[in-house]
Amino acid sequence: MNRRTLVVIISALLLAAFAAAAFFYQGATPPPQKQAAPTAQGASALVRSHSPVLGPVNAPVTIVEFFDPSCEACRAFYPPVKKILAENPNDVRLVLRYVLFHRGSEEVSRLLEASRKQELFPQVLEAVLIAQPGWHDDPEVAKAWEAAASVGLDIDKARTDMNLPAVDAVLKTDMQDVETVGIRGTPTFFVNGQPLTEFGPEPLRQLVLSELAKARQ
Repeated sequence: MNRRTLVVIISALLLAAFAAAAFFYQGATPPPQKQAAPTAQGASALVRSHSPVLGPVNAPVTIVEFFDPSCEACRAFYPPVKKILAENPNDVRLVLRYVLFHRGSEEVSRLLEASRKQELFPQVLEAVLIAQPGWHDDPEVAKAWEAAASVGLDIDKARTDMNLPAVDAVLKTDMQDVETVGIRGTPTFFVNGQPLTEFGPEPLRQLVLSELAKARQ
């Protein structure tokens, strides 16, 4: 089997796995309290230049997600967020901020940062979220590494890159911003600085549409 065929097969499996993702949302636990609008200091901590971005850098609407890769609710939200981006390819971007609340989240966050150096962040993100039930209770997150390898990540290089000082700095800053903004649960969303006050994919979509309408006026 050649590499191209293997990639096509893996991509098909990834899409099939997320086709049923709505079921995971029903069991997701929302953040324990509504997220208040950030203070001026908190607003400045929503987006950092080091943060992973999916979508156009200069999009008029920015979704900021405080995201723990080991969080089941974050996994459940991934398909609807991906759909919002696909429906608005020129107008909406997603900025991800790491939150290290759950077991295994730090290592997988480091894995994701290492994947950026190989230009495989979107593929690895999706793969590790699909595989999450197999690794989120495993302190060695072995299934996450297997999932990353399945989409082409050079594991030896990633294990070196994940411990670089630059990655340490990213995680340190993100967790400082978690405190500054007052994040108490994941996922927590802001759209153009406005907090998502009603937890759910449809309220998120409506908030995005509202901000898009403002941007187009």
